[in-house]
Amino acid sequence: MFIVDDDPAVRNALGSLVRSAGHVVRPFASAQEFLDSPASDTPCCLVLDVRLPGLSGLDLQSRMVELDREVPIIFITGHADVPTSVRAMKAGALEFLTKPFQDEDLLRAISSALELDRVWRDRRAHLDELNARYLSLTSREREVMSLVVAGLANKEIAARLGTKEVTIKVHRGKVMHKMRAHSLADLVRMGESLSLLEKK
Repeated sequence: MFIVDDDPAVRNALGSLVRSAGHVVRPFASAQEFLDSPASDTPCCLVLDVRLPGLSGLDLQSRMVELDREVPIIFITGHADVPTSVRAMKAGALEFLTKPFQDEDLLRAISSALELDRVWRDRRAHLDELNARYLSLTSREREVMSLVVAGLANKEIAARLGTKEVTIKVHRGKVMHKMRAHSLADLVRMGESLSLLEKK
């Protein structure tokens, strides 16, 4: 997990606390230093100070959204105010802790954040696999899939695409096989997931 705080004493204290709970820690003195580092390939979270030199904690949160770098964030601050905490939470922060906070509160937040990141990683892996299956379809199979997912019958799809119903049945069978869909409902759910992926 990551800690970004410009105060060495705070970084060391937080690092010791988090390591005592069995976590591997990577500390950073600035937001830019964190952005320049490689992303983690294991479940992680970010303990982030609100006030930092250069990019602030809130600025870093915004940059991570722009870069599609999805990491659960726990904000810590010694200068809490309602607008800042509201802005951070609306932008997706998991927790907002005001110094001095209880060690247990931070460790509990970290535990929740790591579990959330595991869920996110599983979801991303599933969507990546689903997208790979979709990309294996021919352009005509993708057309057929979109119309099947939209609720059209084979006869309607054939009329829409100017071909025979038997041809649509063949394409539909290939779509079900390549997408590994066990039922029409299964294929519809896959189509919905893929449409969300396209919107990102």
